[in-house]
Amino acid sequence: MRTILTFIAFAILSANAADKTAKTVLAHYMPWYASKPISKRWGWHWTMDRFNPDKMGANGQRELASHYEPLIGPYDSNDPDVLECQVLLMKYAGIGGVIIDWYGTENFRDYATIHRNSLSLIKYLKKAELKYAICYEDQSIKHMIEGGKLQRIQEVTHAEKEFKWMEQNWFNDPAYIKLKGKPILLIFGPQHFKELQWDQITSNLSNQPLLYTLPHLTNQAKGSGAFGWPPIDGGKNVTPADWQKYLRDLYSKGAKGESIIAPVFPKFHDIYQQAGVHKSYGYLDDQIGKTFEQTLELAWQSNSELIQIATWNDYGEGTIIEPTKEFAYRYLESLQRKFAANGKFAYTPLDLRLPIMLHQLRKHPANNRKITAQLNHASKLLFASRTAEAKTLLIKLWNQKQ
Repeated sequence: MRTILTFIAFAILSANAADKTAKTVLAHYMPWYASKPISKRWGWHWTMDRFNPDKMGANGQRELASHYEPLIGPYDSNDPDVLECQVLLMKYAGIGGVIIDWYGTENFRDYATIHRNSLSLIKYLKKAELKYAICYEDQSIKHMIEGGKLQRIQEVTHAEKEFKWMEQNWFNDPAYIKLKGKPILLIFGPQHFKELQWDQITSNLSNQPLLYTLPHLTNQAKGSGAFGWPPIDGGKNVTPADWQKYLRDLYSKGAKGESIIAPVFPKFHDIYQQAGVHKSYGYLDDQIGKTFEQTLELAWQSNSELIQIATWNDYGEGTIIEPTKEFAYRYLESLQRKFAANGKFAYTPLDLRLPIMLHQLRKHPANNRKITAQLNHASKLLFASRTAEAKTLLIKLWNQKQ
């Protein structure tokens, strides 16, 4: 009862303190999955060198490096059918864009593949009139040094090159997310560079980004603000009272003028220990969808312009909001309800089923040129938000396949 009262009190205080600024909801996106049908192998993020997606578990689901399975099955992040489906789902849920988890352009580990997949994703985001920004993983520098790909003396020069690439190719893009005319750039951590190094890395950029770091590491970079994340630490079971305090402290910084990207999260349930990677980071319960709804409400009542959902599809850490076999459309429908409660909203829960139906039809082995042309037309209708027409066509094609 105390936890419930604390949440209600916090929500009321936040509502009284904050003007309901127009919100842009973004989803943190992992472009790192490889599937055998597309990439000829199952990538590490589906296997973690422990699991075999070709095998079916006792529960009748694939053996994956996750407690959860995508509703469309384990996929490839460079599959155009998947990207089409995902961005349409985002559009129909009210998500305005994504923050792409990015490791740079270097051909080391799967970084170059992640970069390629990011470029593919951006094409579909633009088609859906969604926006994007980057979350740079500076831990990539540490890994390249440890792997002999990069010498320590080269670390800042290498990062300068990566930042210059972002400036030349992304920061000036009209689809890139900006605040007050400046591109935003999240740094996950930082986990490698320190403050003086960040000054050097960004000093030669003509289009200076607004840097955002994790809240407890803002002193490690001359940041413009902070972005929140599920407050997991030390393998602990994080209670609602724990994460509410974390958010209360974070939003108090925003009330004092610090720029905050408000976090929303559904749960945290990693598989690292079962995969033998390392000990679990901890656990944060879904509460049958209440965690997502409550963190969304607090973010909405904050004075943050940007809301980041952590995450769209990090299956290894179990923070997924995209449709899964376990939770179906739970989180996307919650988003729809939130948008509808705050004004006119164009899409319905039934509309969320259409991108999945399109994906399933595209994967049908008996497709021919005529059917593919009809599916392409259905896709155009969906991107144009002509959902009623698309639904009629997709149902017709679906019945023909039965």
